[in-house]
Amino acid sequence: MKPLQNRQPGQQLAFLPHPDVEPLAETMLAFANNSGGLIVLGLDFYGNLTDEVFPEDAEVALHEAMALTRPPVESTWQEIPTAAGRLIGFRVERSRDLHTMEDGRILTRTGTDNRPLTADEIIQISGDRTYGDFEEGVVAGATVQADFDNDLIMEYMNKREERGASWVGSRMELLFEIGAITNEGLPTVAGMLLFGKNPQAYFPQCGAVFVRFDHEQPRSEEGGAGYGRRDEIRGPLPRVVEQLWNTVWNEMRTGAVVRGLERTEVTEYPAFAVREAIINAVCHRDYRIRGRRIEVRMYADRLEIISPGGLPGYMTLENLVEEHFSRNPRIVNGLFYWGYIEELGLGIDRMIEEMVELGHNPPAFRDTGHVFTVRLEAKSGGPQKAIQPRWTKSMNERQARALSYVRENGSITNREYARLCDGVSPETLRRDLVELVNRGALLKIGSKKGTHYILK
Repeated sequence: MKPLQNRQPGQQLAFLPHPDVEPLAETMLAFANNSGGLIVLGLDFYGNLTDEVFPEDAEVALHEAMALTRPPVESTWQEIPTAAGRLIGFRVERSRDLHTMEDGRILTRTGTDNRPLTADEIIQISGDRTYGDFEEGVVAGATVQADFDNDLIMEYMNKREERGASWVGSRMELLFEIGAITNEGLPTVAGMLLFGKNPQAYFPQCGAVFVRFDHEQPRSEEGGAGYGRRDEIRGPLPRVVEQLWNTVWNEMRTGAVVRGLERTEVTEYPAFAVREAIINAVCHRDYRIRGRRIEVRMYADRLEIISPGGLPGYMTLENLVEEHFSRNPRIVNGLFYWGYIEELGLGIDRMIEEMVELGHNPPAFRDTGHVFTVRLEAKSGGPQKAIQPRWTKSMNERQARALSYVRENGSITNREYARLCDGVSPETLRRDLVELVNRGALLKIGSKKGTHYILK
């Protein structure tokens, strides 16, 4: 994660140079009515240090700001270490209530602005507000000891630390803080979806289905089922994201563009656009809807990612780029710290930019009220399927995960591979990498502790 002073204010981050009561109250309210966020005192809009903010002044401003909101917006005080010393921050969580200012305004967060909601938006957001109760709900019959994956929790804690949000309390305190368990230590829906050993046992709808069709329609020329591959994706949501991405990546056609003396590999669809569409589907689907899972359909000319549930809150197709509202704030927060989400609220912009910059039509979005679909079109005359070695058909899931990691990060070490494959013996992982080297997929660089692998 970038150092705080190198980051820009946005959907869930605000800088206030002074502990002025009204701006503080407005920002707290806007965060509580949207997806939550962090307010940092003592920085201007560009992250430059202003006059020192004393704790007693910040505390007085906080209590006065709370008094301007109805019902009062709660926040958590936290010290934020920086290169220049410690700053004061207020963490505001998304609230199940809809808060108003003392003067009657109802604010939400849009980018870096705290703006009033319109009358229609207030009606829409009020109707969707109770969804948070479902995410917080207790999973009947489940326990942390029997149903949560300890290795997965440890992986999450490591990811948090990598993003500069390490936790100093106990594991159970962390799970409660992020909404994965109740105060009594019982698993919540959000906790089961993020950390469950087998969340589909409780929520069959939380998996996904990948289908590759050989033609532009879901039928063959003879009228029968026209798919060439169909995979059932199961597991906790972080693994669903990984498996869907790996599956789509392995099925994408690839080619090359030569500019001067440089040869650049080009995929059928831009990598960021595909990842963002998958992550959005997992983050924002309506998990109350039973009987339908996320579907990823790959046709000869397009890729469709279909998510059960329409757009949440006051989101519409018209404001999809500018606005941000989370149906599942705890799931979104969890996947953010897992590293799947880079900057909240900016993904749709980058998806559109990347598609257009690489010569594709912009993504097409469709909302029926019950289903939300993202459609990515392939370029006409785009890259053809590269000839792959026969052995890749029998490549195990761990090796596919390793290759995907190298494509995204440039290289992989033994330690990084072990983190990707928790619970697998070091000898098995060593043989996996040796096999990838022997078959010409990876190239080994360095020796002993300096060993790492890159694409050959």
